Amino acid sequence: MTKDTVIRLRDIHTVFGKKVVHQGISLELRRGQILGIVGKSGGGKTTLMREMIGLQEPTQGEAWLFGKRLDQIEPAELAGLHQRCGFLFQGGALFSAFNVFDNIAFPLRESRFVGEKLVRQLVRMKIGMVGLTKDAAALLPSELSGGMTKRAALARALALEPELLLLDEPTAGLDPVASEEFITLVAMLHRELGFTAVIVTHDLDVMHELCDVLAVLADGKLLAYGPPADIYQSDEPYLREFFHGALAERIFTAEHRSHE
Repeated sequence: MTKDTVIRLRDIHTVFGKKVVHQGISLELRRGQILGIVGKSGGGKTTLMREMIGLQEPTQGEAWLFGKRLDQIEPAELAGLHQRCGFLFQGGALFSAFNVFDNIAFPLRESRFVGEKLVRQLVRMKIGMVGLTKDAAALLPSELSGGMTKRAALARALALEPELLLLDEPTAGLDPVASEEFITLVAMLHRELGFTAVIVTHDLDVMHELCDVLAVLADGKLLAYGPPADIYQSDEPYLREFFHGALAERIFTAEHRSHE
């Protein structure tokens, strides 16, 4: 493990009752990379992401975050590590009683290190950063479109300028245009801010456009770990089924042609 290692998993096993979710998963994610966690529904993708940052403990194995072994630190130190992370939950998970401004301001106010004047400045900056209008700040979550909800949730996730961004199915429920716009936005912010990211996704466009490396889970095991182009070329039957449908062929073949 090097100083550039943000996440390290070593021989992770997860068991719920009689259900085996993970069997011996090991991987490392370096600073600045975007990891996509891929696999069938119910395959333990979100659980693995939660274990990466100590929101859930594996049954066996070691999880390291920013060089700290998570099962060997105190809750206060873990909370400090979480201050270096930003979270975009599936569906956005905005507070329904708060308007957009107060949703984005929430982590800043909770930190207790930022005065209200600076909070207002930072929130306005984050709103502009994700492409929302100033008028959107006063809207409640129920008044937002799906794309606006994702942008507001992303602004909240970026409020504390995290080193590590975690996104759970960020394009789920979006129409194709809104999905493409959101992917473009995340790619732009990654270039500008340089954060590391973990994305749980089924979206082939997310895998192709955003991810430097993919972790493919199947039957509780890490079936493949590497760049999307390498995984696309694998002869493993599950991977061929997953990555060689008509849509995947169009997306990933176009990538190969662009590099020829």
